Amino acid sequence: MSDIKNSAASDKNRIQSFGKMMDILGCFTTVDRSLSLARIAQSADLPRATTHRMLTALREIGFIQQDGRSGQYSLGLRLFELGSLALANLDLMREAKPFMDRLSRLASESAHLGVFDGYNVVVVEREDPQERVPGRHLSGTESAPAYCTSVGKAVLAFQGPEVVDRIIAAGLRPFTAQTLTSGEALRAELSTIRERGYAIDNSEHQIWVRCVAAPIRNAGGQVFAAVSVTGPADRMTDERIHQLSSLVIQAADSISMHLGYMPPR
Repeated sequence: MSDIKNSAASDKNRIQSFGKMMDILGCFTTVDRSLSLARIAQSADLPRATTHRMLTALREIGFIQQDGRSGQYSLGLRLFELGSLALANLDLMREAKPFMDRLSRLASESAHLGVFDGYNVVVVEREDPQERVPGRHLSGTESAPAYCTSVGKAVLAFQGPEVVDRIIAAGLRPFTAQTLTSGEALRAELSTIRERGYAIDNSEHQIWVRCVAAPIRNAGGQVFAAVSVTGPADRMTDERIHQLSSLVIQAADSISMHLGYMPPR
């Protein structure tokens, strides 16, 4: 019983700390871009010591930066990066929707849009055909490890080696008998994906599901997302996956260009 009470108290403290941090971040405006410790404590209605502790924590994660000479505080670059990422994802979903709808209709399967978060791939959009080909219904997944999904591997294949090393170091947990669980096997698979331009999930995350995905690039050419076609394994044969791969690549390339990416000539 005491463990439950301690856990509840700990959760309450975290929520209160988060609320105080949000109050501090809310002190900054387009007019008040740089503030002193005293001004922030007054605006947030917090004790000076608490404000300093919160500012230190926010500075450590990049949400706040401090001028070395004046001691003034301002919003950090990490917030700008997160804001830019949120805007990019909104642009992505808006631009991708018509191409995903077309892809789903042409393939007669579900189309998924996934964004890489550094370890996992997060499904941010899904389109289903109006008249699904009879077969087992697929349950959607909000987030899954990048190393065992087609959308994840399509993005991971175009990341720097340090990103791949980090994911391998975190452990490649098997979800099915088909999951790649060694770093050597994963690196070889990513090399193949770069060569052919698309990734396959060979029932590596869900035993009865197969998918084919292609990478999406932003205006700067970085791969940050992917689009896929997903279907039951008994319907997604090797031959059908090969046929669908060109449709998936075409959709991914179209989305990339609508995001501002210009392929090299």
